[in-house]
Amino acid sequence: MNTGYLTLHVTTGDDALPIANANITIRQTNREILYETHTDEDGNTAYFSLPAPDFQLTLDPYYLQPAYSVYDVDVSANGYVSLHIHDVEIVDTQTAILPVDMEPLTDEPNPVTAKDIDLAPIALLSSEEKKHLSPIEVLSTTAASSKPSLFAPSSRGESIPVLSVLDSPPIIPSQATPSESFRTVVVPDYITVHLGTPANTTASNIKVKFSEYIKNVASSEIYSTWPTNSLLSNIHVIVSFALNRVYTEWYKSRDFNYDITNSTAYDQAFRNGGPIYDNISKLVDNIFNVYARRIGFRNPFFTQFCNGTTVTCAGLSQWGTVALANQGRTPIQILRYYYPNDIELVSSDNIMGITESFPGSPLRLGSRGEPVQRMQNYLNRIRVNFPLIPRISNPNGYFGTDTQDAVRTFQRTFSLTADGVIGRATWNKINFIHVGVIRLAELDSEGDRIGLSPEPPNVVLSQGARGPNVLQLQFLLNAIAAYYDSVPFVIQDSVFDSLTKNGVVEFQKTFGLNPDGVVGPITWNKLYAVFRGIDENVSVPPVEQPSTDLPPFPGTLLRVGSSGPNVRIMQTYLNTIRVVYNEIPYLVVDGAFGPLTRNAVIAFQRRFLLVPDGIIGPLTWNEIVRQFKIVSGRT
Repeated sequence: MNTGYLTLHVTTGDDALPIANANITIRQTNREILYETHTDEDGNTAYFSLPAPDFQLTLDPYYLQPAYSVYDVDVSANGYVSLHIHDVEIVDTQTAILPVDMEPLTDEPNPVTAKDIDLAPIALLSSEEKKHLSPIEVLSTTAASSKPSLFAPSSRGESIPVLSVLDSPPIIPSQATPSESFRTVVVPDYITVHLGTPANTTASNIKVKFSEYIKNVASSEIYSTWPTNSLLSNIHVIVSFALNRVYTEWYKSRDFNYDITNSTAYDQAFRNGGPIYDNISKLVDNIFNVYARRIGFRNPFFTQFCNGTTVTCAGLSQWGTVALANQGRTPIQILRYYYPNDIELVSSDNIMGITESFPGSPLRLGSRGEPVQRMQNYLNRIRVNFPLIPRISNPNGYFGTDTQDAVRTFQRTFSLTADGVIGRATWNKINFIHVGVIRLAELDSEGDRIGLSPEPPNVVLSQGARGPNVLQLQFLLNAIAAYYDSVPFVIQDSVFDSLTKNGVVEFQKTFGLNPDGVVGPITWNKLYAVFRGIDENVSVPPVEQPSTDLPPFPGTLLRVGSSGPNVRIMQTYLNTIRVVYNEIPYLVVDGAFGPLTRNAVIAFQRRFLLVPDGIIGPLTWNEIVRQFKIVSGRT
């Protein structure tokens, strides 16, 4: 036997207060005492040497016995509930850090004075539960050994009760329009983990610091002895998987009060109270806010993965990353080996608490604002799959009768009270169905697209074409279809089929082009011009004509170098809008369109999901007028 190491960190109050002089006993599983010690003033112990199998076994994907040893740890301190932690695994050459969070004793009659924490699973898993097992889990559950695996679901063979209406019929892929992308990718400071399968309603939920959650999962899913680039790629996958669950509100939208489970049949292994390996901890501290997404998309990619030997899947092979790392591949090269080639790694500094997306009060006839516009665009996207839902022709953030009709039809479709009001239940259901139809939480997610190339592609497209240029075409058609009833929505799948051709033909008819269904330079330029709201050659129907007491679009683009009363009007309106949306910079109202005015226009366009080109065309003018009316109460 070789040697691994163990140290403890004992605290209370969610790691807020160290517990000094806590009693620590480390035992073999036969209860033979190996060490007895105490924590120091910081709640830490020394490092203890413990026998473990040769670490080379952790590098062999076909070794089907546990490649680690396990020990029991007892922790007690005056005034706290004692803990008996069973089956703490130790890996040769590695340092395991055991975080211990102790609960104060209560004054209740017959208080709980001791708890057992069992880090070992029970029995073998069914084939259904082996959808997503880590290398460590598979080794343990397939081994004829008394040492069980690191993790156990709370129940066996139960089907998840939350995969409902969208599982049976096929989901037709499509693409979000620009105004559908409201959410921000948030790296939460805490994540709530359900300690069981979704079907196990008696399992408890715990709130864990996000970075500590990632450390725990990585320490549970993979061996810390693996090459660094293998560890990094797996950590990126674990972070992305968790952020996808948070971003899509995968469980919250199904009325569960947690963000993720610790069942590997559905999510990732998390062992409450389990050890964290020192090298994994250090890596996670640097990259817990780095996640994978596809280039041009906002949402964290759904990084499906499995061990890759006894369990295979369409995503990343955990064992496979070891071989690729040994070949000298970088983490991003490893990810692109298993996922689409346009996967990129991005970091987010938006680290905050997870808050429910529901705005807090019901949305109804007369409501205004971003939550209304989000629901309008979600409903418009949902109707591509559920066409009985009427289109909201002008998703401008005002809850009018057309929005009410769409909500009522949606509610009837999904067996909700058809009152036309978006309360919490309807909000969650719209969110849930929207996630389902755009498949954000699936490996082949179409996702929330951020934008498109700055200039039209220099290609001619016709029926039968495929690829990213077709994807841009479909994206533009869908963006325009949200504002022009004559242009139909198309399926955004990178394939120029008959539906896409029909969409092109209807677009060409609407804007006075030759309706041949071929996208050449003229059609490309018109698509971009209409999308940007700067078309001057054809009369562009406005999204919503402002009332006659406020000026309509003057017919001339306003940009850097423009001057006069129309610029002064826009500067005045932007300053008024800034009272509510303070990310728009304050302007001196001088009638001169300079760089500062351009910056204010760009900030406005970004806030209201217009193309941020700093030019005031018809769409930007009308939106500025509309928001001015809302903020100033002139509606």
